[in-house]
Amino acid sequence: MKRISILVAIVLSFFVATSSARDLAEIQQEGVLRHLGVPYANFITGQGDGLSVELIRLFSQSIGVRYEYVETSWKHVINDLVGQQVIPTGDKVKLSGSTPVRGDLIANGLTILPWRQKVLEYSIPTFPTQVWLVTNSTSPICPITPHGEVADIAATSQLLAKQKLLAKQNTCLDPALYPFANEDFSTVYFQGNLHDMVPAVMQGMADMTLLDVPDALVAIKLWPGQVKVLGPLSPQQVMGVGFRKDMPELKRAFNAFLVALQQRGDYQKLVKKYYPDVFDYYPGFFLD
Repeated sequence: MKRISILVAIVLSFFVATSSARDLAEIQQEGVLRHLGVPYANFITGQGDGLSVELIRLFSQSIGVRYEYVETSWKHVINDLVGQQVIPTGDKVKLSGSTPVRGDLIANGLTILPWRQKVLEYSIPTFPTQVWLVTNSTSPICPITPHGEVADIAATSQLLAKQKLLAKQNTCLDPALYPFANEDFSTVYFQGNLHDMVPAVMQGMADMTLLDVPDALVAIKLWPGQVKVLGPLSPQQVMGVGFRKDMPELKRAFNAFLVALQQRGDYQKLVKKYYPDVFDYYPGFFLD
């Protein structure tokens, strides 16, 4: 009897986790697209707008359904999409137990990382990024002199020596993802929101922090003259919209929608609205 009860519990758990998993036809039939997002930089501002919010609203209109935003966290966002607890360790990932599926796609500036690709399918790239080392403008440490990506990453990692580095697990801002040339530093894992990492450094929680390009661009505007970019700690990366691996039609529809938006120049206008300075750093990514 006990074994039967356990079996029933497993079946029910599987049903709860997968009953909300849908591809394009089911989404159109039910009439709503659920956008999983984490408030982050200008992708999702928390005020009802942002680059990702506007992009997925337009996509919802293109497939004839109502848009619905579902707020989540960096810790749970992938779980909420795939219906399983995803535990990353470096480039590896472990799946442990089932969770409810709360959304149909992830769009909030999601960097394409090897461990995420093990559990997600990504759209074509939507935004360029890179991990930068950032500190207070009052810091005595000087930015590197650029010589090329490989040399720049090595030179920047040397600046970590004897420093206290603020980082964030389950994101692209985790030092465990990168083979830094200098490992003589201590890591403080931040428990708050990504947009609070620069203020935390200003308040003395750490000497410097990892930031990716979108958040760094926002920080430079929010705290003019108070933020100093020291150099890159990763190769150039790209971001994309995340889908479950069992929803190829939704991914295909989104890619076609995004290509059409880019060809009309409408996507570039949308990016310029929220990230006008990104064109100076990555002029080749958003070709008109």
